[in-house]
Amino acid sequence: MSLEPSIARDPAALTPENGLDKTALRRSLLALRRGIHDQQRREWDAALCDQVLFWLDLQQVASLGIYWPMAGEPDLRALYATLAARGMPLALPRVTASDAPLQFAQWAPHHELVKDTMGVSNHAEPQLVERPAALLIPCVGFNAGRYRLGYGGGYYDRTLAATPRPQTVGIAYRCLAAEFAAAPHDVALDAIVTEAGLL
Repeated sequence: MSLEPSIARDPAALTPENGLDKTALRRSLLALRRGIHDQQRREWDAALCDQVLFWLDLQQVASLGIYWPMAGEPDLRALYATLAARGMPLALPRVTASDAPLQFAQWAPHHELVKDTMGVSNHAEPQLVERPAALLIPCVGFNAGRYRLGYGGGYYDRTLAATPRPQTVGIAYRCLAAEFAAAPHDVALDAIVTEAGLL
């Protein structure tokens, strides 16, 4: 039995030029991500953890913004435990207002998490910290220019508009590469990490 995603697609079909706008593209990529078999997902998540750790060691990052997986996002929680054991400061993003940049709250393995109204897991009693030196940012999709397709809320766009800007690493499965045009407000990420390596 194949462990590849069960939803076949033609990458050329996932382009705005072929009449598929970003809303439809996002819907298609989310369906593709949901179709990844559990065993394949576990293998890819383990490979992603290795790739991100390699990138972090190269960059000598002092502090890191992480994310808690939801809706089929790559699960890097094993990596977070490793980094916490090394003493790296870690922080989870927090939405404080619909039109504001993200804030960040300290995270450690013993912290209790609760889901907010958007279904995002965060601290029951958050301790806000300075914006981390680097951010791991989950991607619904990504293109060859290292632009990220997100959920459409613009939270990371607003966060990255501030200076100085943290280093940014998009996290995605390789099968979520797509062709789409960047909007004027979009910010290219410094790197995209997939289970196959860095872009």
